[in-house]
Amino acid sequence: MRVAIVLFEGFTVLDAVGPYQVFSAVPGVEVVLVGERRGPVLDHVGSARMVAEAALAEVDRAEVVVVPGGPGQVHHMAGGPVQEWVRAVDETSTWTTSVCTGSLILAAAGLLRGRAATTHWLAVDQLGEWGARAEPRRVVFDGKYVSAAGVSAGIDMALELTGRLAGRMVAETVQLGIEYDPQPPFGAGSPAGAPAEVVDFLRGQADAVLRP
Repeated sequence: MRVAIVLFEGFTVLDAVGPYQVFSAVPGVEVVLVGERRGPVLDHVGSARMVAEAALAEVDRAEVVVVPGGPGQVHHMAGGPVQEWVRAVDETSTWTTSVCTGSLILAAAGLLRGRAATTHWLAVDQLGEWGARAEPRRVVFDGKYVSAAGVSAGIDMALELTGRLAGRMVAETVQLGIEYDPQPPFGAGSPAGAPAEVVDFLRGQADAVLRP
């Protein structure tokens, strides 16, 4: 089984690395990193790179498609190679998934119209603009479409999908292998639990980062 994770300039590393870490540990799974062209792809901070081992044109089929998010997502909302590739591979994929604002790319591609989906909490209101039904949960399944909320939620999504693909024991084995047992030092992991000043600070930056 092939899992294709698409990379684009300005993606958030953990959006891609979280699912990569999980799926690459599943027996019988081949994970391929895909980009507009082969070679290094710069993350949104501008200091880290992941290497696309295949160009979009070289990967026309995958059982599982993963679209990460990140500030660079805004450059793929009006069409272009990434959106075209996502639509094409979605025609034959078993699962089409996203992490964080990657769901906005799926929505802009017309794949989430009328479907439930989630994204980063700062961008959840944008899903409705593209015809999706926003559900601010950590992981949302709707048919073959699976979306994860912000960044770290990609690990949860990949583990839950692994359970459906390979069974609970395999998923639990992977979870234990990566020792995924979150015990955060602060209770600020969601807008419901974070201090109001932290929520307001991030909201103040959202439009400049999350919209074209």
